[in-house]
Amino acid sequence: MQEFDPHVLDEKPIPPPADFAKKARIGSMEEYEEMYAAAAADPQAFWAEEAKNIDWFEQPTKVLDWKVPHAKWFVGGKLNVSHNCLDRHLEKNENKPALLWEAEDGATLQLTYAELHERVCQFANVLLSLGVKPTDCVAIYMPMIPELPIAMLACARVGAVHSIVFGGFSAVALADRIADAKSKILITADGGFRRGKVVALKDTADAALEKCPTIQKSIVVKRTGEKVAWKDGRDLWWHELVEKSPKDCPAPAFDSEHPLFILYTSGTTGKPKGVLHTSAGYLLQTQWSTRLVFDLRDDDVYWCTADIGWVTGHSYMVYGPLANAASIVMYEGAPDFPRKDRFWDIIERYKVSIFYSSATAVRAFMAWGMEWIDPHDLSSLRLLGTVGEPINPAAWKWYSEAIGKGKCPIVDTWWQTETGSIMISPLPGATPTKPGCATKPLPGVAARVVTMQGESVKPGETGYLILERPWPSMLRTIYGDDERFQRDYWSRIPGVYFTGDAAQIDKDGYIWVLGRVDDVIKVAGHRLSSMEIESALVSHPAVAEAAVVARPDDIKGEAIVTFVILRSGHKPSKELRAALSDHIATTIGTIARPAEIHFADLLPKTRSGKIMRRLLREVAQKGAISGDTTTLEDLSVIDRLAKAKGIDEE
Repeated sequence: MQEFDPHVLDEKPIPPPADFAKKARIGSMEEYEEMYAAAAADPQAFWAEEAKNIDWFEQPTKVLDWKVPHAKWFVGGKLNVSHNCLDRHLEKNENKPALLWEAEDGATLQLTYAELHERVCQFANVLLSLGVKPTDCVAIYMPMIPELPIAMLACARVGAVHSIVFGGFSAVALADRIADAKSKILITADGGFRRGKVVALKDTADAALEKCPTIQKSIVVKRTGEKVAWKDGRDLWWHELVEKSPKDCPAPAFDSEHPLFILYTSGTTGKPKGVLHTSAGYLLQTQWSTRLVFDLRDDDVYWCTADIGWVTGHSYMVYGPLANAASIVMYEGAPDFPRKDRFWDIIERYKVSIFYSSATAVRAFMAWGMEWIDPHDLSSLRLLGTVGEPINPAAWKWYSEAIGKGKCPIVDTWWQTETGSIMISPLPGATPTKPGCATKPLPGVAARVVTMQGESVKPGETGYLILERPWPSMLRTIYGDDERFQRDYWSRIPGVYFTGDAAQIDKDGYIWVLGRVDDVIKVAGHRLSSMEIESALVSHPAVAEAAVVARPDDIKGEAIVTFVILRSGHKPSKELRAALSDHIATTIGTIARPAEIHFADLLPKTRSGKIMRRLLREVAQKGAISGDTTTLEDLSVIDRLAKAKGIDEE
């Protein structure tokens, strides 16, 4: 759990810019409070009214069927998610830009809603021709290219369940996720580009497929043109399949609870959790929250910088914006390539009006300095957003002034892979904001900060953030492990959803999210399991035991710190440290590469043998221990670890 300065609770609210509030969808706190009260008084009536914004093939007969912890939303309703993102916009918006894509090398592609619809239909027909049936799982392992959202929407169109794996993950991580979801098709690319270098995605995918007997076909997008290995009968070129595919594919009706996607997120046991989201409730709440939180207008140019491999890319780059007929910007590469002003250049050229990025990115922009920002015209911006982890007040204030020029409200959003959509956020025309605070729950969301006994904490006290009522975009289960779903989320405090985040509430009822209370580490907004990293370390022949913790990092939010005990016959060295770092990157992905690796002869353990990661966190962050050590088996371990850390840093 991160350090928290209680003085931030005294931050004075900053009212929304007056000009913005005048034109906003929700223009005052009175309007927000009225909407919130109506939703709290009759949640089902509230969501039934919002559900009128969906195109239904058959209307629902019941809003909610709820038996803790399982929910069915809009029972009896039938719809098609792809139809809601594309077909229904064609009458009014067929020539409106849907996707504005920029490659890392500067090449561009613009697709109107009519053109995107045609490409989705073509690829949907490809999937059908390969025998893909409703509820079959399709794994997607791709760079940030237009074929990625096309593949998602094509899966949704034919009722296939997509499982997108972040393109930075290793062959081992990809294989684990393919095997768990029992995917039948893999969609990948010959490679991608990152900072001018080719990322050999197909090589990684091929290595993964050696352990994935469920995969029948691997569809490959030609992106880099590099020569790649080819397995006849299994590997198929995307462009060859699409060329002979019909351009019309009617959207069939699926049940409101038809599964839409599985997205894997880290848990505390080391095994990634396949979070399952279904169709109607997820679509409704992402569409609604995109419109409300970002105050979305017909003429907005909307840019969410998240990789689609993460849930932010699913909800607020693809499904939420396209369900609202928005024009979305999509960028392939790194924010600092070829220079550190790439984002500001894109905003200026595309006249981006809504910019939604991570707290990690904001801290990086801040470190790079104003010399990269000042030459660019950012006057098109009217709203800024942050996501991924809590943003510290200093970075929030810098973001407001340096990028927003003091005229753009900031929506600091809190939500999770599991919640599907934003739960806590300012409404930009209504909510007075406080730097570093997500402020208040959205209408229809019942969030509280409580003790483990479920009692509300007092202002300034730290407690656990919970959600008391079901919501439409909630996860339905952990794929293949409903027992884990019940245990992890609904049993900690019986009958309510346990978010796993610590929080405080201030005198104004604003919620300040502090960070995770479990052993999940957030690096640059990406959730990584300490157990998964420890397992990777112990799989190296030189390592006997390992413990992984986090320390605060100015740029990434948290950095990974590892403590390693070596096997007999191996000695600490710079070469071994580098080899272990490379081993983790190969096994999990470069995002998991540790900031520090410390060699130790013992780890702090309880008398029952449990590693005391709380003490290791203190060593990693402060170099010493001030907390309770009464359950520690060997008190001398801490001094030896602190000394070892000091030697490593010299």
